[in-house]
Amino acid sequence: MENQTTVSMPALGEPAPEFQAVTTTGEINFPDDYRGKWVVLFSHPADFTPVCTSEIATFAALQDEFAKLNTALIGLSVDSNSSHLAWVKEIQDKIRFGDYDGQEIKFPIVADIKTEIARKYGMLHPAMSDTKAVRAVFIIDNEGIIRTILYYPQTTGRNFDEIKRVLEALQLTDKYGVSTPADWRPGQDVLLAAPSELKGLNERLQMQKNNNECQDWFFCMDKGNKYTSATSDK
Repeated sequence: MENQTTVSMPALGEPAPEFQAVTTTGEINFPDDYRGKWVVLFSHPADFTPVCTSEIATFAALQDEFAKLNTALIGLSVDSNSSHLAWVKEIQDKIRFGDYDGQEIKFPIVADIKTEIARKYGMLHPAMSDTKAVRAVFIIDNEGIIRTILYYPQTTGRNFDEIKRVLEALQLTDKYGVSTPADWRPGQDVLLAAPSELKGLNERLQMQKNNNECQDWFFCMDKGNKYTSATSDK
């Protein structure tokens, strides 16, 4: 059997690896420069490629929506900063895709020529390429902890509704201590955590008896309209 290269990557619940980098908007020091903010860190295989171009354009169209969620965007590939800057200019000048209509690309794109950051984050998958990062998404919370990891192949563009949906679900969970069910969307009903102690179980059984939203002791929902936006004031 041929030797297989092991990809090392951080896990959910772990601190996001630190790095310093040159980007299209200047040098950044992560996570220190982003304390108190959520971050969507995403990698793409290469500049001046069609799927990656559609994704950068889409992130640019949504960057103000992410900002309202106290979330910064950081892109990354193993291309040079000069390549990134030229590509960004071409996108702004010539590309019109979906809701993108030439908006300024305000978020930084990291130049990771030596692949040091990509290796820290497990963005290089040798079976796909030794020199190009896969399409990875890391959602990192305002304490610098990795909360979600998503991977996509080179030929498939990301689902940006899903990235934003997961971000909003995580923020809602942190604020209210509830969970979100399958296919949850902002404003929809949420799930209450299952009780872990006998007292909690007894309370839950009573709740089930008196509340149509409790279908069983381990499955209780609550009205989503009771929960305000995760980033709004209580």
